[in-house]
Amino acid sequence: MSKTRLHELAEFGQSAWLDYIDRALIESGKLKKLIDQGLRGMTSNPSIFDQAISKSKDYDEKILHLKEKGRSTFEIYDELTVKDIKDACALFEPIFKETSRLDGYVSLEINPKLANDTQASIKEGKRLFEKVKYANCMIKVPATQAGYPVIEELIAHGINVNVTLIFSLDQYVETVKAYFKGLSRALDKKIDISQIRSVASVFVSRLDTSVDALLDEKVAQTTDASVKEQLQALKGKAAVANCRLIYEKFKELFSSKEFKDLFECKANSQRVLWGSTSTKNPEYSDIKYVTELIAKHTVNTIPEKTLLAFIDHGQVGAAFSEDAEGAQDIIEALKAEGIDIRKICLQLLQDGVVAFEKSFDSLIHSLETKAQQLCAK
Repeated sequence: MSKTRLHELAEFGQSAWLDYIDRALIESGKLKKLIDQGLRGMTSNPSIFDQAISKSKDYDEKILHLKEKGRSTFEIYDELTVKDIKDACALFEPIFKETSRLDGYVSLEINPKLANDTQASIKEGKRLFEKVKYANCMIKVPATQAGYPVIEELIAHGINVNVTLIFSLDQYVETVKAYFKGLSRALDKKIDISQIRSVASVFVSRLDTSVDALLDEKVAQTTDASVKEQLQALKGKAAVANCRLIYEKFKELFSSKEFKDLFECKANSQRVLWGSTSTKNPEYSDIKYVTELIAKHTVNTIPEKTLLAFIDHGQVGAAFSEDAEGAQDIIEALKAEGIDIRKICLQLLQDGVVAFEKSFDSLIHSLETKAQQLCAK
């Protein structure tokens, strides 16, 4: 197959992953085609599985079979999701081997109902990794106070971790600390840390959605044309500025003595992953959060529609400015208008945890209803 923009992206130093999974994608050969086009990994979450399982008939036969065997609704959910993850891992295994474990990962999230229970999350993360039984599986853990010890513990046991729901620079720093601690503990246990991989998933577009709404309110409240212009000029800037500051911190932390000591023991950097990169505002480019976030040693996990758009008309180049001062200027300009990015990020984190819980509840309810209907036929 001829080279695509995804191959060009990989040559530049960024890996494109797909932020979606379902049975049809795997069984139709569509996922294999995307891999041939340069796709290098995949992420899932409760919302994605809710959409995949609840809104299709692709899982009905398996649901009925498991229900007739007396499985609980959660056990059915567990079987369906793990099956998809395992089959995707198998398809990505050649990439995993070709890239010496850099790429080829498929991410599976710990039950979001356990988000505030550290010990239960640790137990569940270990169980899922063991159940999938593929070395190119990553377990997703939220970047919360209850989640940081989970990250450390799973890394310490040699389990790959995708740290999710990162919005703020503060969360990112805590995530890296947990990664370093986990690697140090793994070393103490004589685990080969060269085999451990992790990504730190920074959610992007939701920040612009929140900030832009506040800017629109302020525009509507003023009659001063110059003030309106200043406010409108800040729209669509917050998310990428936030990402630039996090990327600068990534370079700083992974150049530190603490990491150099781990690196000498063959530790890998924890790459930054840009997530939630579909464009929500129709006034912006449909690939805004792909083209503006192209940076070396990073991953972008992209929804299918956005991924296909980038393959069609994306441009690969150093569009991502590493101008940390310029990014900080944007954050300060927003602060001067009464828009506190840290406060917004905290709210987005809380909303994100709740949203995943709701998606999980919705999925379990849909599964229960569907199982009953199938058994009644």
